[in-house]
Amino acid sequence: MSEKLIRLQCGYQNYDWGKIGSSSAVAQFVKNSDPSISIDESKPYAELWMGTHPSVPSIAIDNGKTLRELVESNPTGLLGESIIKKFGSSKQIPFLFKVLSIEKVLSIQAHPDKKLGAQLHKQDPKNYPDDNHKPEMAIAVTDFEGFCGFKPVDQIAKTLETIPVLKSIIGEEIANEFVSGIKSNATANSSDDESNKKLIQKVFSKLMNTDDSVISQKAKELVEETEKNPQLFKDIDPRLPELIQRLNKQFPNDIGLLSALIINYVELKKGEGMFLQANIPHAYISGDIIECMAASDNVVRAGFTPKFKDVKNLVSMLTYGSEPVEDQKMQPSKYTKSKGDAKVSNIFNPPIEEFSVIQTEFDTKGGSQFFQGIDGPSIIIATNGSGTIEIVNHPASKQKISKGFVFFVAPNTEISIIADSGDEFITYRAFVEA
Repeated sequence: MSEKLIRLQCGYQNYDWGKIGSSSAVAQFVKNSDPSISIDESKPYAELWMGTHPSVPSIAIDNGKTLRELVESNPTGLLGESIIKKFGSSKQIPFLFKVLSIEKVLSIQAHPDKKLGAQLHKQDPKNYPDDNHKPEMAIAVTDFEGFCGFKPVDQIAKTLETIPVLKSIIGEEIANEFVSGIKSNATANSSDDESNKKLIQKVFSKLMNTDDSVISQKAKELVEETEKNPQLFKDIDPRLPELIQRLNKQFPNDIGLLSALIINYVELKKGEGMFLQANIPHAYISGDIIECMAASDNVVRAGFTPKFKDVKNLVSMLTYGSEPVEDQKMQPSKYTKSKGDAKVSNIFNPPIEEFSVIQTEFDTKGGSQFFQGIDGPSIIIATNGSGTIEIVNHPASKQKISKGFVFFVAPNTEISIIADSGDEFITYRAFVEA
């Protein structure tokens, strides 16, 4: 086995929100990577974990060691001095790479920034198990839907004016203050923008601090409204009645149904991505995605969950930015350290230090793509098609790569991917550079 290109068998999680059996991309990837694994068609397959996290290890196929063990035995070779110095660990990669297959909505949540993460961990280590931030990026493997960020203020105002159930919770006084006080064309970071954020916070705080019994009744009324009077929503978002009814079957009369009226509903087509910054409310609703995140478990939850909800911290921590759906999507750029036949060679490069993701796609004709070495560790997964992967000028390193196959690539290692003809061949590669 070359320590510069290591084939991995990665662990998975059967959370109850996952897609069932072979309908799950996670199950398909696991089975294709190791045909001896039996997929239980009655079980949910929710997450595939790729990285050095000890609770769900990635194991080197050639020698049975975990990637974490390999990194610990050769941190300079597998992480690089610059990464160890920057992130302060010689045991783990600073990101966790995942595939998620979502059948049921995940909780509406936000992740603290580094400063707040440290405070919350100190105050409540049980619910906030580390002191790090947890920025996340999602890229759609299949068509995907989720929530991300607050709607533009004029849309929230229209909703308050149009949907009686929401206005009855927020109250006449706050609703009127919001509608009359917002500045629809406020420039980012201006005094008008700050005023808009304070008004959104007032609305959200009132919703989140309403008594549970009232929320349950009002959520029930909202569902009934979507059934009896769906045209009420046509000028806000005609997709909402079906969405609210569907989510109500998963979490009956939940506060998340009401939150859905003021948070952006986002649809991603295959290959599109979005970045979930710190202190932004979001949730995944359905679909299969590639996800990359900083190595942290800090989550502040708001709805669609039986778990602990920290309303006080949630309301105070959110940034209350309000942008249109299209602004929530990430725009990838051309990846310039690669050349060859791929029809797509893009990089999703979020404004954080822990990770970026390279997206590579070949059409059905196949072909090859060369990649310069990266000054840090990386992990690559194929999500469709098949081909081979090899270290440049080392023909003995050539290995098969196909749907669900995962490889670790050591720092400063030049590789080539050769796509077979027949199927569209797609890979995603998460990496970090100092």
